[in-house]
Amino acid sequence: MDSKKIRLVIADDHTIFRDGLRRLLELEEDFEVVGEAADGAEAVAMVQQHQPSILLLDLAMPKMPGLEALRELSQRHSTTRSILLTAAIERRQIIEALQTGARGIVMKDSATQLLLKAIRAVVAGLYWVGRAPVTDLMMYLREQNISQMPSKARSSFGLTRRETEILGTIVAGLSNKEIAQKFSLSEDTVKHHLTNIFDKVGVSSRLELALFAINNRLIDS
Repeated sequence: MDSKKIRLVIADDHTIFRDGLRRLLELEEDFEVVGEAADGAEAVAMVQQHQPSILLLDLAMPKMPGLEALRELSQRHSTTRSILLTAAIERRQIIEALQTGARGIVMKDSATQLLLKAIRAVVAGLYWVGRAPVTDLMMYLREQNISQMPSKARSSFGLTRRETEILGTIVAGLSNKEIAQKFSLSEDTVKHHLTNIFDKVGVSSRLELALFAINNRLIDS
């Protein structure tokens, strides 16, 4: 096995689409398709078996849709980076996908070269949404004015006023040191607040927290 190759699994319920995509990808010297799946459950199994660099995951599949498969892989702490392939997607689904662990979203009617760029960008550590790489995900979400999109009824999730203020600084991308300076707190106090926030909203990372905050309208834009 060539460790330099980008190893991929393709998950889509249309056999002709999978076959065509495999042929296109295998024309690239640095790509290797190591598995195919016809539904989300098979995709999860394939990822567990082959540990690919990239999972190309159809959004709409039988048995287990793409978002549900993403959720399952997130719970299993998979290191595979997932790119959603879809014929249509709503803005709220983009946020849900990113919150659930997707690293890229590419439309199925995109040019082949764009998909290849997206795969390489995600492997390099970037996000990809639509037709371009995203170097600052939080800024992208703010530019899209996601906080004003239709969402579930606003809830505080039991956050105190200070915790809500700190939550806003997390979305803004501030470090613990910067947050401490902003509110004249010690870094240990900031860490304590963050632990409480994580517990109250049920997340485990700063990125997941920021996405959750935006999706649930916990802060004002």
